[in-house]
Amino acid sequence: MGLFHWQSMKENRKKVILVLGPTASGKTALGISIAKKYSTEIVSADSRQIYKELNIGVARPTIEELNSIPHHLIGHVSIHDYYNAGHFEKDALAAISVIFKNKDIAIMVGGTGLYMKSVCQGFDEIPAIDLDYRQKLNEKVEQEGIQFLLDLLAEKDPIIYNKIDKSNKHRVIRAAEVLLFTGNPISFYQNGIKKERDFDIIKIGLNPEMAILEKNIANRTNQMFDDGLLMETEKLFKHKSLNALQTVGYREIFDYYEGLSTLDEAKENIKKNTRKYAKRQLTWFKKEENIHWFNPNDRDSIFQFLENTVV
Repeated sequence: MGLFHWQSMKENRKKVILVLGPTASGKTALGISIAKKYSTEIVSADSRQIYKELNIGVARPTIEELNSIPHHLIGHVSIHDYYNAGHFEKDALAAISVIFKNKDIAIMVGGTGLYMKSVCQGFDEIPAIDLDYRQKLNEKVEQEGIQFLLDLLAEKDPIIYNKIDKSNKHRVIRAAEVLLFTGNPISFYQNGIKKERDFDIIKIGLNPEMAILEKNIANRTNQMFDDGLLMETEKLFKHKSLNALQTVGYREIFDYYEGLSTLDEAKENIKKNTRKYAKRQLTWFKKEENIHWFNPNDRDSIFQFLENTVV
């Protein structure tokens, strides 16, 4: 095969443009603009917006935004369902395949690094965990706290223990349940071999100035309260122990309803914890390869880069 023919084949491959970055950095608006430019559709990569019962507290795109461009994988799972990055990998690849039937480009927008990583390079197959076993382990955590699982991981799976976000109860439980149920650490199943995809991936990272990001977070939090976040959370209160609700924007208001804080304190705690979450997102993405970083306000540079990159 000649060089020219090989290059032509490579240039003709379908492409997925990833728009990633911390929460409140402007990913949704940029993703919609790019999707409009290329007359295509968006796959959401947000581990909180997948739940159909969650709306205001997860900053789901507005009805107008959802109507302006077809979106996939928003509100397609119940908070009562177990869902992980492996499920997302399969669902996202299926959505991308649907888009590729009529389009050469698909857009993926989100801030969940693990979800995006699953699409870029895949995951190894981890044995399914018995649901009764999982339920019993979750009940034990509710009674005793998470520390005994962290101690277990430190002893039996130090690779994961040193990498995992120890404040993320869901991920700690996931790593521990694999270890306890299968007898092997989760790192045993993560051999680092990347899966080959039949499409090219272009990564656009948004990295706003921290002062601007913090202002965006404060403004968005205030807007959430104006939009009815209290009412939304009140309806979810009876489900507050579910993994899907162990997240910023709901936990703080649950504390308010339980008399552990004032309403003003709950609002400020949401802002503070969202800032911490945004910093963790940036830390994750900074470790990833081949991300082209831009200031969110520099739209001209972003679209010029795409003009030069997307063939």
